[in-house]
Amino acid sequence: MLPRPDRRPPEVLLREAGLRVTAVRVAVLQELAAHPHLPAEAVITSVRERIGHVSRQGAYDALRGLEDACLLRRIEPAGSPARYELRVGDNHHHVVCRHCGTVSDVDCAVGLRPCLQPSETHGFALDEAEVTFWGICPACQANPPPSKGTQ
Repeated sequence: MLPRPDRRPPEVLLREAGLRVTAVRVAVLQELAAHPHLPAEAVITSVRERIGHVSRQGAYDALRGLEDACLLRRIEPAGSPARYELRVGDNHHHVVCRHCGTVSDVDCAVGLRPCLQPSETHGFALDEAEVTFWGICPACQANPPPSKGTQ
């Protein structure tokens, strides 16, 4: 079973991380708790719907600050905008749909960091492996998008 992100109130998480409790930070954490793997633009839109006007720079500053405090994780699947999630600190991986971009969590293949053993470490002390599995999600399998070039 996949571990769940910390479900304590955002205000508690922010205080424990030594961050000021702000409406923007709380809204970001609430949105990512409800909808993991959102791109920044979707987070910003949702935060604005929750609390009103937030500058783009203010929202990006909140995301960066929460990432720096290890309260969220930024992932960057190839060909996709950066996405954010609250599941941090457990070296899990992701599966991404090639058609619609849906992202889901996948537990570590072995369960111990770094999960995979490379053929050569080049002297590095490894502590994490980042793996992205690619495929077609169930929704896109059931309703494939039209082929390129067809209307």
